[in-house]
Amino acid sequence: MSEFQHLRFAREGTTAVVSFDSPSNRNAFTIPMREELREVVARVRADRELRALVLTGANGQFCSGGDLRNIAGAGLDNAGWRERMNTLHHWLRDLILLDKPVIAAVDGAAIGAGFSLALLADFVLATPRARFAMSFIKLGLVPDCGAFYTLPRVVGAQRARELMLSGREVGATEAKALGIVMELHEPEQLQARALALAASFADASPLAVNLIKRATGDAGALASLLDAEANAQALAFGTPEHREAVNRFLDKQPLAFQWPTNKE
Repeated sequence: MSEFQHLRFAREGTTAVVSFDSPSNRNAFTIPMREELREVVARVRADRELRALVLTGANGQFCSGGDLRNIAGAGLDNAGWRERMNTLHHWLRDLILLDKPVIAAVDGAAIGAGFSLALLADFVLATPRARFAMSFIKLGLVPDCGAFYTLPRVVGAQRARELMLSGREVGATEAKALGIVMELHEPEQLQARALALAASFADASPLAVNLIKRATGDAGALASLLDAEANAQALAFGTPEHREAVNRFLDKQPLAFQWPTNKE
């Protein structure tokens, strides 16, 4: 039996494998799941025998995003939301700056925070049925879980704004063309490919890996953008547009904001 309730954690040789596993809500990024992932990140960070981390999802899903029922009932003011975001960022920063390669294996939905979590990886592998969406705008929110930092670095500023401001869904083929996904694999091959890629780092120099990740990252920009994200999301949580959108979602009504279809 797993020691965690909302995710699975396993060791495969020198690889840590984390699978989001909450079938009742399509692996939503709930507060309990966040706490379990925080513990796993600390464990992986401290274990020098582990050389890579694989993030994936069980039940044919990666992660469906935040837990809107919990958000609706939180009853926090602006300062409370900012503190909640800062608590998330404390360990999220450790995951982004982890001195080991992180590989995301995405099957099914990676929506909202799920998309952001996939972007934390150094390499994203996906199946043809994977789909991604920065859906925050439809709920009157801004992207979080580090997306202000990660998405523009992957797709460029203009495309990042389009994905954030539209909230539209991106299929696996387009995601690969945009550089979000590095490789596409059939569902039955995805995990094996992710594990093979992770296992290859068992024979790599840990110092060289760390130096490459540091040189291609920007810790200063990350800190600034996480602070901006916390401030912006705290403001957005308090708006009437957000409250109305959450109520519509929970009542299974269409959301008010819809990006216009390109008819060309």
